[in-house]
Amino acid sequence: MSVSHLSPGSSSSRYIAVEGPIGVGKTSLAKKLAETLSADLLLEEVYENPFLERFYRDGESAALPAQMFFLFARARQIEELRQSDMFASVRVADYLFAKDQLFAELNLSRDELHLYDKVVESLAVDAPVPDLVIYLQASVDSLLDRIARRGVAFERVIDRRYLDRLTDAYARFFHAYDDGPLLIVNASQIDPINNQADFDQLFQQIERTTGGRHFFNPVAAALA
Repeated sequence: MSVSHLSPGSSSSRYIAVEGPIGVGKTSLAKKLAETLSADLLLEEVYENPFLERFYRDGESAALPAQMFFLFARARQIEELRQSDMFASVRVADYLFAKDQLFAELNLSRDELHLYDKVVESLAVDAPVPDLVIYLQASVDSLLDRIARRGVAFERVIDRRYLDRLTDAYARFFHAYDDGPLLIVNASQIDPINNQADFDQLFQQIERTTGGRHFFNPVAAALA
């Protein structure tokens, strides 16, 4: 398989971010893309967050510390990325730093959000803008099924209503996103991790996406 303009020696798509709600498969896809491209991999420290399980179980009581943990972890990763030669190779991340605000606005109270915004301002994180963002969309039913199948105990308590709100927040966020090239993928009925044909089809679309906003419906594409 050719990696064409995504190859490490290329001048475009050196930094790729894969995004989407919990259960959509962004981390697995980021890992497979990084392997395919011989790229460096940048992952969210999800399971290192000691407040995340309590947040999913209790909600508001743990929202602020869970959010702060992610903020500081991502800020540290971005600083390390900037101190390295970030243009020396292709890098693939399973998160977009700018989406932190999405979760803050969704989960924090007004006073907590005010405090969070003050901390973000004080950190002054200069996050690089990805050369390509891949936004994976999926139905809430599909997300719930995938969360159940991967068997992380504390994720099974995630409320359907929370996933409804989260997927809506992601849709609004990326509706307004215009920082760079964006590929929106209908991921409800594909499995690019375990089905090579699905991955090949998606990868070909990624190769073709060099600018602007693009929508990719794999089912429709297969029938075209």
